[in-house]
Amino acid sequence: MSKNIILTNQEIEHKIKRIAYQIYETFVDEDEVVIAGIASNGSVFAQKLALSLTRISTLKVSLCEVKIDKQNPQSPIYTSLTKEEYENKGLVLVDDVLNSGTTLIYAVRHFLDVPLKKFKTAVLVDRNHKKYPVKADFKGISLSTSLLEHVQVVFDDNGDNYAFLS
Repeated sequence: MSKNIILTNQEIEHKIKRIAYQIYETFVDEDEVVIAGIASNGSVFAQKLALSLTRISTLKVSLCEVKIDKQNPQSPIYTSLTKEEYENKGLVLVDDVLNSGTTLIYAVRHFLDVPLKKFKTAVLVDRNHKKYPVKADFKGISLSTSLLEHVQVVFDDNGDNYAFLS
């Protein structure tokens, strides 16, 4: 099966900066925003968004890693921050690819147990194959793909990031 590059490193960097500006515009009236990334690639994407956001804004940015069993999303979800640490704050839930929406909807459900000032979602790639009524408020790219195709985002330690369709 061949790899079709859909986002190059430069394009991903541009998308990260653009989404960071959108987040800043949305949360400009807040003092702090929590960027919660779904492990593992969503967490890497969240770190990159948080770094970009701190460069362009005065917002205090807190990072949170969200651990969810993607094969069994009903199982307990763990976060690196306690509920008290994100209570009554703005929060952006981040993942790399929005496919069926299963992972995102269960992660959203987890955060609904705590009062938040604002709650938004961000993804790098939105595939438009949703099983659940969940959407990305901020997205890098929307793709119409077949169900047989697979989108993979690679965040390389050397900074060579890309997304491909196979």
